[in-house]
Amino acid sequence: MTLTDSRTRPAYPWLRPVAVTASLLLLGYGLLRLIDRLDGHSDKGAWAWNTGHTLFLLGILGFATLIVGLHGVLRTRSTRLRAVDDVAALAGLVGAAAFVWVILGDLFPRFADAVQTPDLVLLGGPALFEVGLLVLLYRATAARLLPVWAPVLVLVGFVALAVNLDLLPVGAALVLAGLLPLRATARSPRLAG
Repeated sequence: MTLTDSRTRPAYPWLRPVAVTASLLLLGYGLLRLIDRLDGHSDKGAWAWNTGHTLFLLGILGFATLIVGLHGVLRTRSTRLRAVDDVAALAGLVGAAAFVWVILGDLFPRFADAVQTPDLVLLGGPALFEVGLLVLLYRATAARLLPVWAPVLVLVGFVALAVNLDLLPVGAALVLAGLLPLRATARSPRLAG
């Protein structure tokens, strides 16, 4: 049994550029958040707030695209692994949708007033997003699309974000470093000669 079936695995040449772009958008959001808070508080509706949240929204949409791409490239014959991939992708996309909901509420106060954000969305969404993406990244290491240390860097980046949002630039840089070596196809095993 193989972890992935390389004969039927489609190539997604856009996978790495999307991962890098999403990480850079997250980094931009983190830097603008720091700029916005230079005076000690966030100025909702100011240029740094709106631009930063727009970058965050685009970054989350990029990560959702990455989740879909990883799910596609990790196609396998194994029913068990296919189920793991499906659940991870679904969790990641539901989490990304929760992030989008919260970001839209931050960008558009009328939306936030009209649609109360449940605590489950605020707490469960980020967890689902991170766990779903991390499971797919771990599976990508098994398929030789990433080095084994890459998902660890992404995890440490997510932990930094959870510890303190002021660490957003550091966390985003770690996520970027973890996703930078992502490949669209697996490396061929070396032949002994």
